[in-house]
Amino acid sequence: MTLTDEPVIPVPASRRGTGARGALISAGSVLLGLLIWQLLAARFGPALLASPLETLRAAIELARDGTLFDSVLASARRILIGWGLGLLVGVPVGLVMGRVRIIRTLLDPHIEFFRFIPPVAFVTLAVVWFGIGESSKVVLIFYTSVFIVTLNTVAGVLAVSESKLRAAVSLGAGRRQIMLYVVLPATVPHVVTGARLAMGNSFLTIVSAEIVAAQVGLGALIWTSRNYGRIDWVFVGIIVLGVLGFVFDRVLRIVARRVLRRYAVKL
Repeated sequence: MTLTDEPVIPVPASRRGTGARGALISAGSVLLGLLIWQLLAARFGPALLASPLETLRAAIELARDGTLFDSVLASARRILIGWGLGLLVGVPVGLVMGRVRIIRTLLDPHIEFFRFIPPVAFVTLAVVWFGIGESSKVVLIFYTSVFIVTLNTVAGVLAVSESKLRAAVSLGAGRRQIMLYVVLPATVPHVVTGARLAMGNSFLTIVSAEIVAAQVGLGALIWTSRNYGRIDWVFVGIIVLGVLGFVFDRVLRIVARRVLRRYAVKL
């Protein structure tokens, strides 16, 4: 090893064993869930509850004609765009609200009012105002994301220790330096939490948005399947939504943990 090479830190055997044990427990939990699902399907019949095998066959059927892929792509695109816009707006607004009391006083009543109105209540208005294209769905996802991100960011700013702020001031830091080097790093974990919560709410909203004004998407797939009486297709749409949300959250956690490690992000 040369002087420029980084030392390789071995992973303790106990940690490897803990990871393997956790994987086995997760696999056992999934198998138990599938078993319970199969028993319930046998009890109530295919007219009410599709079995795991029937759902798998339906997924293969939808995948072969491209319906499943198109639905996943459409829903994922809408969620990522609306959620990303929610982050882009919510984080700076939350930082400003947390640092400037007058701004927080002005905006707080509006945020507290609108965040209690579910996005499904605005579905019709979104279609009327923005049409049946992509804009209406993206706007609804943005609506459900921005308030969560904003409130979590405000909470992070207000949670910054007063002693840290005073120490920065005593060392001659200006407002910009305090924001960049004290407030923002301390707020990052709260922003990540808000982003994860907003992602979950985005999945809750996409179904209602696509049911009303979409020809393609997982929500539209579920609604169309219901109209045709295909319970197995409905189960495919529901399960794919859960898997997609699980994947998105895992990717977000991995990226945040690796990129934002120095900000004490632990997920």
